[in-house]
Amino acid sequence: MDTRELIYLDNAATSFPKPSSVIDRMSDFMKYHGGNAGRGAHKLALDAAEAIYGCRERLCRLFDCDGAERVCFCSGATEALNIAIKGLLRRGDHVLISDLEHNAVLRPIHRLWQDGVIEYSVFDSMIDDERRSPSKICASIASLMRKNTRMLICTGASNICSATMPLREIGELCRKSGVIFVVDAAQCAGHLPISQRDMGIDVLCLPGHKGLLGAQGCGAVVFGKGIEPKGLVEGGNGVSSLEKEMKGDLPERLEAGTLPAPAIVGLSEGARIVEELGVERIAEHERALFRLCRDALERIDGVRVLCPSHEGSVLLFEHERFGSEELAARLSDMDICVRGGYHCCALGHRRLGTVKDGATRVSFGVFNSSDDVERLCEALASIY
Repeated sequence: MDTRELIYLDNAATSFPKPSSVIDRMSDFMKYHGGNAGRGAHKLALDAAEAIYGCRERLCRLFDCDGAERVCFCSGATEALNIAIKGLLRRGDHVLISDLEHNAVLRPIHRLWQDGVIEYSVFDSMIDDERRSPSKICASIASLMRKNTRMLICTGASNICSATMPLREIGELCRKSGVIFVVDAAQCAGHLPISQRDMGIDVLCLPGHKGLLGAQGCGAVVFGKGIEPKGLVEGGNGVSSLEKEMKGDLPERLEAGTLPAPAIVGLSEGARIVEELGVERIAEHERALFRLCRDALERIDGVRVLCPSHEGSVLLFEHERFGSEELAARLSDMDICVRGGYHCCALGHRRLGTVKDGATRVSFGVFNSSDDVERLCEALASIY
């Protein structure tokens, strides 16, 4: 397939195409610098270590974190969330999550509940309430807090619509209440400004392959000062090799085994591009595409846009004639890539009442244009 002819509108799943400089940096690393960081003092191992640390520094700067050493690499946001959840929660803890959370949050939390380790409650995101405000959301959260509430987890931006959560206000509430604040940044990293320190985020969970434009299989979990999780995986990390236990400080204590250095180099380059373009500029570009697409879809018979007032990188809609996956397949036949179904977000689809057939998701990225929106809407009008 000639991907130059594709209209790619599934950036919430993974960004595409990858910037040529990301591909070039990864290729160059594997050709000329591909040693194993922390496994030797020869030039190639040192080159790898320098490149990896450079990515830690770039992510620390982009997200205003407490220090590069607090940036721990992992396979992506799902593993990052599992590290935070299973590395910080204790028996008897109570956890709060929002009704927009991805299964990467719901499933590990529900498993711990099934095993009798924790209790959890779901708070209202108020995404379809005209009275929605940060203060009302925080009041809802506060009403559910208990003496044993240890952690609050919420998405920065939904993966099924463009609703965002008031992170700064929630972070302030968590600080006052002594609750660990974990943010799933899968749909906002690279799309919206994030300051870990200013927003009071204790744990920031990042994928590298979405808004940060890197390769799949690499992400990071970033811990604020004083947050010291237990690791999920033990093994060699190049530190205290004679000891039977994983010792040492972050990040090495959480990074057992060989890191995906080529993907980390690609992530560093992707983050550099995001820095250069400016997150605010990217956000406004995506909001403009959202508005253009929403307004055009609302003129097509049989189409209903969900949560139309939440403008951003993700747009969700229903079609009265076709189920979401059938519609996505029909669009794929016309070389237009969107996603139908439930988007691994059972809580969100239940909240929106779309559990029967799911809904069709259009998700924009930095490389999309108004022409892409026009072709999508022309295709939808033609298949009614």
